[in-house]
Amino acid sequence: MIFNKQKFLPYGKHHLTKRDIFSLFKVLKGPNLTQGDYVPTFEKILSKKVNSKYAVAVNSATSALHLICLALNLKKNDWLWTSANTFVASANCGRYCDASVDFVDINPNTGLICIDALERKLKIAKNNNKLPKIFVAVHFAGASCDMERIWDLSKKYNFKIIEDASHALGGHYKGHNVGKCEYSVATVFSFHPVKILTTGEGGAITTNDKNLAQKISLLRSHGITKNPAEFENKFCGEWTYEQKLLGFNYRMSDIHASLGISQLKRLDKIVKERNKQFKYYELILKDLPVNLLEIPPQVKSTIHLAIIRLSNKDASFHREIFSSLRSAKIGVQVHYSPVHLHPYYKKLGFKEGDFPNAEFHANNSITIPLYIGLSTRDQDRVAKKLKALLL
Repeated sequence: MIFNKQKFLPYGKHHLTKRDIFSLFKVLKGPNLTQGDYVPTFEKILSKKVNSKYAVAVNSATSALHLICLALNLKKNDWLWTSANTFVASANCGRYCDASVDFVDINPNTGLICIDALERKLKIAKNNNKLPKIFVAVHFAGASCDMERIWDLSKKYNFKIIEDASHALGGHYKGHNVGKCEYSVATVFSFHPVKILTTGEGGAITTNDKNLAQKISLLRSHGITKNPAEFENKFCGEWTYEQKLLGFNYRMSDIHASLGISQLKRLDKIVKERNKQFKYYELILKDLPVNLLEIPPQVKSTIHLAIIRLSNKDASFHREIFSSLRSAKIGVQVHYSPVHLHPYYKKLGFKEGDFPNAEFHANNSITIPLYIGLSTRDQDRVAKKLKALLL
């Protein structure tokens, strides 16, 4: 019997250094595992890194999206729009607030929102009195959307922009840091283990709006304040606190924040290495019938994902290639199954054919391994297997 002894190559994974591990030991041995000094420190470092005025750390990017929608008073009879090619959380945040959700199709070459499709949809929505209150711009695979054009449309059609930059910490758009909120009210980051950097689980919001940051901070911790200056009732002693809003327990712990502080110190190095790996894929895949997802010229991508598109457009061929790669211990993935075709959203009236570019992307693209620690030898193995399958 012959065993396949090759190691499994996931599409993405976390990377921890000795310094990261030591940072965890340090907080575990300290006086506070949560609600100590690490979270405020992490927030200050993050806001400085992306050049925003404020940062609020939470337990996930999903929580972050929910909190921003709440803080912007999204409610029943309002509309939230987002990309048809994203993780479900970008849309679910609207449903958490009992708002209606709709989607915008993508540019199949980049996986990003198609601005022309957005503009056409806005014109129709204005005539039907169904304009969005919030638009969630998804920075897919590490590349920013064309935020200046979306910003111009937001002024014309009066909607707020949230940047879902779960993939894009460390990226740039037209020379601005993603997260600076140059063209949005707030930006969301994810620190899940497969993201650019990790806190184990976690997320954050950056914004330049002081009132928004304060409201989000209140909502993430049960809606409770311990600041006597904000009390409505009589101050009875240092134990006193007041619940001002119906909030949630969406706090980040000091354990998670300590890891984030450590990882942020090498963010630029991480992004540089991921771009180097992407360039190597460009070199070794150039003679194969595949195309790597395009990166817009005004964007510096973090290369969160390395995505190839097959020249053969047949969906059954796509499934065959995907399964063959998985069988070879190459942990490919598809990003994403179109949100509107999940059963929950189909029950809301969406159907196949509503967003054809996003549907084509799901049936034609494959995410191949890219992460810190992936060697050129590993990348050569991916290319060799693709060559055997495609040529």
